[in-house]
Amino acid sequence: MNLFRTKKLSDIIADSEKPEYQLKRSLNAFDLTTLGVGAIIGAGIFAMTGTAAAGSSSYAGAGPALVISFILTGIACGFAALCYAEIASMIPIAGSAYTYSYASLGELIAWIIGWDLILEYAVGNIAVAISWAGYFQELLSGFGIKIPWYLVTDYRTTLATPGLIEKAPHLLGVPIVFNLFAVLIVAVITWILVIGIKESARFNSIMVVIKIAILLFFIGIGAFFVKPENWTPFAPNGWKGIQTGAAIVFFAYIGFDAVSTAAEETKNPSKTLPIGMIASLLISTVLYIAVALVLTGLVPYTKLATAEPLSLALHIIHLDWAAGIVAFGAVIATTAVLLVFQLGQPRIFFSMSRDGLLPPSFSKVHPKYRTPHVTTILTGVFVAFFAAIANISEAAELTNIGTLFAFVLVCAGVLVLRVKEPDAKRGFRTPLVPFVPIMGILFCVYLMLGLPEITWFRFVIWLAIGLVIYFSYGRWHSKLRTEPAAQEGAAK
Repeated sequence: MNLFRTKKLSDIIADSEKPEYQLKRSLNAFDLTTLGVGAIIGAGIFAMTGTAAAGSSSYAGAGPALVISFILTGIACGFAALCYAEIASMIPIAGSAYTYSYASLGELIAWIIGWDLILEYAVGNIAVAISWAGYFQELLSGFGIKIPWYLVTDYRTTLATPGLIEKAPHLLGVPIVFNLFAVLIVAVITWILVIGIKESARFNSIMVVIKIAILLFFIGIGAFFVKPENWTPFAPNGWKGIQTGAAIVFFAYIGFDAVSTAAEETKNPSKTLPIGMIASLLISTVLYIAVALVLTGLVPYTKLATAEPLSLALHIIHLDWAAGIVAFGAVIATTAVLLVFQLGQPRIFFSMSRDGLLPPSFSKVHPKYRTPHVTTILTGVFVAFFAAIANISEAAELTNIGTLFAFVLVCAGVLVLRVKEPDAKRGFRTPLVPFVPIMGILFCVYLMLGLPEITWFRFVIWLAIGLVIYFSYGRWHSKLRTEPAAQEGAAK
């Protein structure tokens, strides 16, 4: 009945080594770094930078001080990454922050964070799939290919536009309106992930090389057209604009922690996991700062309130050919993010099922490919369904607050495990404890406070739904509860 019972590190490791749960170990440090970069550099840098700089009707933008927003968010993620690296080296298990919380903060907190991580991976991927579909549509239109509007829009937007729903074709009285491309890309990514982790990592590495080249291309070409006067005023909305911008562009940093979800498919994870997380974050941060400087220097920041700010800036300075190349890079970038996020969510479900908090079918491993195929397919169906009909803005905001909350608990986990497990083997040790974990917590909470109130409301509702599921199923099927009872009965 103890809601805060913790799982021993030795038991966590032992469970992962059972034959029926074993995944194929084939990833090295380079694979993990490209997985991290693949998850980080995507829709955030290609889409969110414009609105973060220009602002909207509901919040003030950062202006050219967007570069400070990126640095602020990078620092917050840096503190969190150092904490992730230590716990990942101690507990190289697929469950990421869920597993870490189970070992340090107890079962109820672990369930909350596992449920919360759905916001980062599955709900985040809904936003990314919708973004991918938009870029792909733009790419096709550049070749003169036009797709019917009712196959490239979401149902909610259609309902909000007066008279539009009546113009859509109907089947048995039901309007046919959905995002076809979002569904198709999720289906392809799901298939790739089912057939094998090494194949998925190889595919991701190719896309990472391409999108880094595209960003370097944008920086290199744009640098020749930067006008310093566009950087004035540097911070038009003061520190509030910078804080809000940081909270918004946080979406561009989400993903380095996805490296930890591949822990059980990694060679020498205690060493390679910290390398993958920290290296991918450093590479992405340097690129982000350079892109922000060039972007806000190319055109006045007020013109960047669009979903394609990098391409738009190049169009404005009449480099249409370069804008087309960047649009292609955006499609590649978001494809890589889809792959890594779609990889992460099933492995969290896999770990939760192995602990008894979700049904046993969630921890089944494919006999040939040695991948968690059941949860991979279920995640694919979930993401594809909502990506077909949902709105991108709400999905992105929920993803941000869910991930920041996960980072807070991981930082807290380092503090707890330093006390509870001081002698445990650590392949990497977070420096300057307790300073680094505490600063990670403070920075992440600060960014959470910069998000709209409606996002907090939705977050609380989401957690409430998760608690209902835990108290109706997970609590009663937890192996920490059932297995000791079974052993006690056998002894009698």
